[in-house]
Amino acid sequence: MPSSPEPFELFALRYARLLGRKPADNYIGGGDFHNADSGLDYFVWVARRGAEVWLIDTGFGERAARERGRTLLLPVAKGLELLGLKAEQIENVIITHLHYDHAGTLDQFPNACFHLQNTEAAYATGPCMCHPAMRHPFDVEDIVQYVRTLYAGRVTFHNGSAELTPGLSVHWVGGHTAGLQVVRVFTQRGWVVLASDATHLYGNMERGIPFPIVYNVADMLQGHKTARALADSPDHVIPGHDPLVMEFYPPPTPELQGKVVRLDIAPTQRG
Repeated sequence: MPSSPEPFELFALRYARLLGRKPADNYIGGGDFHNADSGLDYFVWVARRGAEVWLIDTGFGERAARERGRTLLLPVAKGLELLGLKAEQIENVIITHLHYDHAGTLDQFPNACFHLQNTEAAYATGPCMCHPAMRHPFDVEDIVQYVRTLYAGRVTFHNGSAELTPGLSVHWVGGHTAGLQVVRVFTQRGWVVLASDATHLYGNMERGIPFPIVYNVADMLQGHKTARALADSPDHVIPGHDPLVMEFYPPPTPELQGKVVRLDIAPTQRG
């Protein structure tokens, strides 16, 4: 049998939050179950294996927080410093999709190659953006910065599934956007899937109820199945915005409580 790849350390860094959401904000048709009215946390993720570092998504900055009424807890570049990383040293960034909260601040990573699905690039700059409801989760300045990065030769496109390095791969699922991709990472506890917005909250996937911001409902529901199939167990699927992530997983050190958690360690309150 083939040997397993060397495991990555895997971290979630919470950089912003939004409180006061109702069930109809989180579930199509609303919800009458516990935690249906959960707020949202905003994360970026770091996979690290020795000197090899992969950043997953780049978050948003002060302007977007102000304009969209979000609370910016910690600028992403500053948050990375908590893990001993500097933004200008990051060489590889996976963009799960181009929404404002996942693909802002690209300019703060001047030496990075950005990994994106073909379909997401076409979606974010194509005919669907003629409709205000479809383009609302995007930020035009972020898209302009993405195009500048593309013209600088620093975007690598993927079509479906691709292994980027042993123990780390991307997989198209669509649904939330046309080109959303999830990230599969091998860790000391097995294969973990960073679902990003394939499932915003645990409840979206566990109950099969999509999040209301959606490009294709059928693809979103199939994306739940894909994420589960790629992970070693349901506890190995990490939702993109659930505040419970910060409760279920431990911080790397006590000083990072409430800021960073380790996802390569089994959750303390699940399973």
